[in-house]
Amino acid sequence: MSDYIVRATAADSQIRAFAATTREMTEFARGTHNTSPVATAALGRLLTAGAMMGVMMKGEKDILTLQIKGRGPIGGITVTADSQGNVKGYVNNPEVLLHANAAGKLDVAGAVGPGMLSVIKDMGLKEPYVGQTVLQTSEIAEDLTYYFATSEQVPSSVGLGVLMNHDNTVKQAGGFIIQLMPFTDEKVIDALEKKLADITSVTSMLDEGMTPEQILGRLLGDFGLEIMDRMPTQFACNCSRERVEKALISIGKKDLREMIAEGKTVSLNCHFCGADYAFDVEDLEKLLRQSR
Repeated sequence: MSDYIVRATAADSQIRAFAATTREMTEFARGTHNTSPVATAALGRLLTAGAMMGVMMKGEKDILTLQIKGRGPIGGITVTADSQGNVKGYVNNPEVLLHANAAGKLDVAGAVGPGMLSVIKDMGLKEPYVGQTVLQTSEIAEDLTYYFATSEQVPSSVGLGVLMNHDNTVKQAGGFIIQLMPFTDEKVIDALEKKLADITSVTSMLDEGMTPEQILGRLLGDFGLEIMDRMPTQFACNCSRERVEKALISIGKKDLREMIAEGKTVSLNCHFCGADYAFDVEDLEKLLRQSR
C-alpha cells in the first residue's frame, strides 16, 4: 500500500498514537482542484488529520467532518472522512498565492487567517457531535492539538506536513497524532514532552525516507512502542448520479418546474471530486414525476 495509517500504543497503553503517509491523496487533491502550493499544503494537512481522526471512530458508518472557516484569502477548508480510511476535501479558494512566511515556508497561517475550527462526528445518533474551537495559530496541527485538549479533554500532540516539489507537485505529505490516556504517569509525560521538543518537522522526517512506523519509532521507541495495525488510506468521493438525483428531488416540485420551464440543461458539480452531473429537461421531468 502506498498511503497508509499506522495505529500504535506505547508505555503500557498509557499512550495511543497514529501516523500516516499521505502523499498520493494530497497529490490527487492538488490535481483534482488545481490548488496553488499554499492551498495544497493547507488541504493536505487537513486531509491527513481527517484520515487519522476518521479511523479513530469505531462505527462502520461513522462520518467525521473537519471544517475550517478563516478570514484569510483561502476562505475555508472542508474535509470528510470515514472509519475505513477514505477521505475527501476541498478549499474554497484553491488559487491563493502568498509569499513565503518569515521562516521561508509556505504561509498556511496567512492563507487561512483567524477563524474557527469545527469537528463534526455523525455516529448515527439523533444529533451529530459538534466541537468548535477558535483557531490558535491557523497552522492546522496546533489548532487540532488545542481542539483535542479543550473539546475532548485528551492531551495530544499533532504533527502535520506537506512538502512541495519545484514543479508544484507534492513531494511528501503525512502526519502523526499522539494522545495521552487519563492515567498516564507524570514521568512518561515529561519524557514524551522532551522527545517531541527534539522533532524538527514531519516533512523533514518523511523527506529522510522515514515510514509512519519509523516516525512513531523515533517518537515513542523509548516507551515500548507496539504497532497494532496498518490500514490503507485514500482520497475517495462517494458522490454519484443517484445521490445528485435525490438532492434535486429534495428541493421540491416548485423549483424543479422552474428549471424545466427554463428549458436548459442543469449541470451540478461535486465540490469534493469535481465530477459534473448534467440533467436535461427530460431528466428533470422524470425527477418531477418521482417527487412528492
